[in-house]
Amino acid sequence: MIPAEFDRGVIVAGAGVSGIGMTKLFQHLGVPVIVADDHAEGRARAEALGAEAVTTDAARERFADVGVVVTSPGWRPESPLLVDAAFASLPVVGDVEACYRLDRAGCFGEPRQWLVVTGTNGKTTTTGMLAAMMAEAGKATGKRAAACGNIGVAVAEALMATPRVDVLVAELSSFQLFWSDQLVPDAGVLLNLADDHIDWHGSFEHYALAKARVLQAPHAVAGIDNEHVRELVARSGRDDIIGFTLGEPGQGQVGVVDGRIVVKRNASATDLASAEGIEPAGAAGVLDALAAAAVAWTQGAAPEHIQTALEGYRVSGHRGAVVHSARGVQWVDNSKATNPHAADSALSGAGDVVWIAGGQLKGAAVDELVAAHKDQLRAVALLGADREVLREALARIAPEVDVFVTDSTDPDAAMEEVVGYAAAKALPGDTVLLAPAAASLDMYPGMSARGDAFAAAAMRHC
Repeated sequence: MIPAEFDRGVIVAGAGVSGIGMTKLFQHLGVPVIVADDHAEGRARAEALGAEAVTTDAARERFADVGVVVTSPGWRPESPLLVDAAFASLPVVGDVEACYRLDRAGCFGEPRQWLVVTGTNGKTTTTGMLAAMMAEAGKATGKRAAACGNIGVAVAEALMATPRVDVLVAELSSFQLFWSDQLVPDAGVLLNLADDHIDWHGSFEHYALAKARVLQAPHAVAGIDNEHVRELVARSGRDDIIGFTLGEPGQGQVGVVDGRIVVKRNASATDLASAEGIEPAGAAGVLDALAAAAVAWTQGAAPEHIQTALEGYRVSGHRGAVVHSARGVQWVDNSKATNPHAADSALSGAGDVVWIAGGQLKGAAVDELVAAHKDQLRAVALLGADREVLREALARIAPEVDVFVTDSTDPDAAMEEVVGYAAAKALPGDTVLLAPAAASLDMYPGMSARGDAFAAAAMRHC
């Protein structure tokens, strides 16, 4: 049965990818839908599906015709349409929240198993690993698993998929969790927390609390090596949250013992998989594998399922993949490391590196990052808008490290210069690591283009 708030009809806020996906879902269920978008091209996309499409001003006149407003995750809480809806006592929910309520109500058959992954960094890799583990487990149970949310397909698409998807492994952002008040997954993992999206949430506290909603899951997993996550676990009042750590695990935790991923529970230890040979290489990859293994274990996956999934898992583009290898040097593209926290994860465990960094820091501090990794830096090459911030930090904290800075604002020329410098400095056994600690839009269309430029230049120089 369709929940009452949706049965009356819905206003979908926005005709982007999320909004169009939700429009299709409501049409599939026979729910009357009005799409609100102030861009003519957006309304045209909705009308092409046979939906009614109006401006946001016109949508305000239709509040009495519907029971809920479903918003795309990018819409800010202070968006006038959403504010006015709340003032009119009309519930506002996110697209993922709507999917959860509809699924739990049995609108798509037996409710799915929901596994949710969130955090500041590592979400995509962890989600991919976990989906692979659940797919392996599903070979024995007959349950199909799929990555969805911000990886793979949208949650709405996964719910309507044929053949049926039984296990939704969803990567969710803080925006999606902010707009979710009833979503309690079967298992949830909070990987880590660092400053991000503060402009949207208003404060780090609000950002962290949105992410922490996954810890309401009956099976909750948390990255206890992160101080902010540890604080939220303590504040939760729960003693059954499974912590994961790069160190030896304590009771009720998952960690690493003698190169193995091990879970300690009820005074016994269970060996889940090898912690070696994981992609992406380094501490970041192991942490993601620990998180995924912990969740999979709570959902009944056997060690052989976890091991097989990790052996076959390959990172998606720009998240720590080795893009070139020559003369004993590996070239690693982690262009996705768009903030200092992600760069810290990329550098951890990478050995001796020639580090390529720079771009838009967006006000983020880098002193702690430089101090943590100064002893492993063979050399550093900098580019991008905030290159001088990084150069100043390196000169002050790691003056013994050789630093090259390109002042070129041409994306191809700048990358050629830093890669050429890195090729000259790297020694056999080193890694040349693109982990910018900064966003890319000062010079590139996106982080993918930056990573592609790095890989192409590496192959030209070696």
